[in-house]
Amino acid sequence: MTAPPSSPALFAAVDIGGTKTAGALVDARGELRHRIDLPTPAGEPGAAVLAVVHRVLDHLAATAGWRRVAALGIGSAGPVDLVHGTVSPVNIPGWRDFPLVAEAAAHPAVAARSLPVALAGDGIAMAAAEHWRGAARGADNALCLVVSTGVGAGLVLDGAVRPGPSGNAGHLGHISVDLDGEACPCGSRGCLEGIASGTAIARRALARGWRPTGEDRSARAVAADALAGHPVAVAAFDRAAQALAAGIAATAALVDLHRVVVGGGVAAAGPALFGPLARHLDRYAALPHLRGLDVRPAELGTDAGLIGAAAIAAAAPGS
Repeated sequence: MTAPPSSPALFAAVDIGGTKTAGALVDARGELRHRIDLPTPAGEPGAAVLAVVHRVLDHLAATAGWRRVAALGIGSAGPVDLVHGTVSPVNIPGWRDFPLVAEAAAHPAVAARSLPVALAGDGIAMAAAEHWRGAARGADNALCLVVSTGVGAGLVLDGAVRPGPSGNAGHLGHISVDLDGEACPCGSRGCLEGIASGTAIARRALARGWRPTGEDRSARAVAADALAGHPVAVAAFDRAAQALAAGIAATAALVDLHRVVVGGGVAAAGPALFGPLARHLDRYAALPHLRGLDVRPAELGTDAGLIGAAAIAAAAPGS
């Protein structure tokens, strides 16, 4: 992904996930301004989720920089449909074939300036950001993973981010890595997301007897105990890493990857995730051309979705 052109223009960016919805204005260097983070009411009706998006846009539109905004980019949990401008996030059940592009374009501040609205899946946005400014910089062929409440991914092939016609290329979270696994809300079984997401890690640890020392029952607390050697916590991360390794190896075999970038909240577990991931990749990535995959932690953290959404907006027609 090439950087947005050097100019005084700014790009509005919104990053919608199952846990939070973030917004910012992003300049041509990828620097964030006026960032806002709000909880995503993922279990509520779709109108409530849209209301949070509108609150984010209200905040951005109230800033002095809004008059310099050239386009709005939105990264959303997927799947997405670029043809129709809709989203159907697995972890936001109130949004099914939801016309997000049209609804964002109808926001008064966006409509008043007739701003172009560009949509991308959250994994594609992360890939765009990491390829521009982060751990995938300089890589011609890379897989960029977001491992958080869900699991998203984006592909860089032949030096460019490739979303595919529908916008879902590389949507690794919903490939089956356990053929007889649990049913997934997407309609399939044994999906990678159902094993490797932060939600799945915490659920598996709790089901096998892990209990946090405090109130935090999230994957973050499981990670802390895994690093301390708690056997159930270690096993939960090992299972997640095994599923990720299977998905990464399959993708690398399919498109001949060189680099893999892993970000999202679960990647913050550090050695608790990357240690067993390297071990399982040694087993699954067995063909000669798959050996030695360059696996790196993402560099942009929670800013990646916003930076990537801005990069997508900058590259869109009319920006």
